[in-house]
Amino acid sequence: MQPNDASVILLKDERKELILKQINLHTRIYLADLASTLNVSEDTIRRDINELAEEDKVIKIRGGAMSKAYHHGAALQETYAHQNKRIIAEKALGLIKEGMLILIGGGTTIRELIKLIPNELKATFITVNPLTAVELLDKPNLEIIMIGGQISRYSQMSVGGDVSHRLSELRADLCIMGTNAIDSREGFSDSDWETVQAKKAMIKASNKVAILAISEKMNTVMRMKIADLDQIDYLITELPTNSPQLQAYHNSRVRLL
Repeated sequence: MQPNDASVILLKDERKELILKQINLHTRIYLADLASTLNVSEDTIRRDINELAEEDKVIKIRGGAMSKAYHHGAALQETYAHQNKRIIAEKALGLIKEGMLILIGGGTTIRELIKLIPNELKATFITVNPLTAVELLDKPNLEIIMIGGQISRYSQMSVGGDVSHRLSELRADLCIMGTNAIDSREGFSDSDWETVQAKKAMIKASNKVAILAISEKMNTVMRMKIADLDQIDYLITELPTNSPQLQAYHNSRVRLL
């Protein structure tokens, strides 16, 4: 009996590590997606999430869990793959020019990008993410416009029909956003309907679109498509553009940075 008990404990610990990795990788994730990925019941995932939350490793949200790094009080060292996200931010910074009208999303990679924006830059940033708006306030010469509405607990974005309508009245020079999953054939995707609709509206409202994603998110697909690769202009990862991992992404119109 004792060996069996030890085996169960080991399996549970391994499962919790896998759950933690998935949450940190995708920022937030639903119980159903985790249950499908790990081939266990939602009740099992729920118990594991409760334990991880009690251990102060994740934050519970309705129907799932969120990475601690995505919380507004997160410390820098808590950010998953921080160095890779810094590399992506440095690449993305080159797309931002004086006087631009930029539509910007949220997330830990976007947070790294905002830190790098020069204080002297003059541009207008529009966002549907309250945390992004607050972070942009540290840049003294930026004009910041927040599109408000109902806040999604899943993505911490303003969502809903009114948000989509207001976005439809814009024509931004550039849209910069992150993604939870991206695949060379299936495009990029997410698991929350309202978040997907808001991101679709952001893409339609912009002349150019840049997607920021660490390479671990490549070749992954979530339940709801946001857009095909040929609907975006730049895919920015931490990898060199000649990396074999990016080979499949060279076949689309997207420019790799």
